[in-house]
Amino acid sequence: MQRAARTLFLTPLIALLALIGFAAAPAQAATWSSSDQWGTWSNGGYTLYNNIWGSGAGSQTIWANSSSDWGVWANHPNTGGIKSYPNAKKVVGKKISAINTLTSNYSVTVPSSGAYNTSYDIWDSNYAYEIMLWVNKTGPVGPLGTSQGTVTLGGHTWTVYKGSNGSNQVFSFIRGSNSSSGSVDIKSIVNWIKNTKGWFGDVTIGDVQFGYEITSSAGGLDFGTNGFGVSAS
Repeated sequence: MQRAARTLFLTPLIALLALIGFAAAPAQAATWSSSDQWGTWSNGGYTLYNNIWGSGAGSQTIWANSSSDWGVWANHPNTGGIKSYPNAKKVVGKKISAINTLTSNYSVTVPSSGAYNTSYDIWDSNYAYEIMLWVNKTGPVGPLGTSQGTVTLGGHTWTVYKGSNGSNQVFSFIRGSNSSSGSVDIKSIVNWIKNTKGWFGDVTIGDVQFGYEITSSAGGLDFGTNGFGVSAS
């Protein structure tokens, strides 16, 4: 009878220990990861950047297997102000008039809480002009500047904002609805800014960055990039 009781007690105990052991087993390690404020990694013509730059930031770890398979765990407090912009970037290095095509694809898995936007950050080579393309946003976040109306460009419909951060001109394109995957014709957007609006001339396009502009992610949130690439010719 005592042996049977011990057996009945041990069976759920063994199951519980097995479950604890399984839960504690480490996930497969990524090829690269960093919790450094400015941690960087180069892969296949792209550079990944942890980029914790805002005041009052918490902790953040970026990981990657490639430029198209990477993500971020971030734990930033519920306070105002951008804390970080972890991203992957490719440098184009061509004047707008010399670019035949400039396109990009993206696919992401993002949290339903926190305050952030998933965005492209495109710069000219002198960092005088910044073009942001927000493909999704969550929480109390908004673009810099004043609304310039709505336009359909590059395969999406955007509300456009124009402003300055004191160091450079900023043109923000906010997608009309959230998107977790798609492609963008960036050449049509820079052409519209240059030719239709005249907000800049025949500048050289430098960095094409894509990542997560995070304001808050209290308790720790995961951001995953399942696909990303830039094609220029």
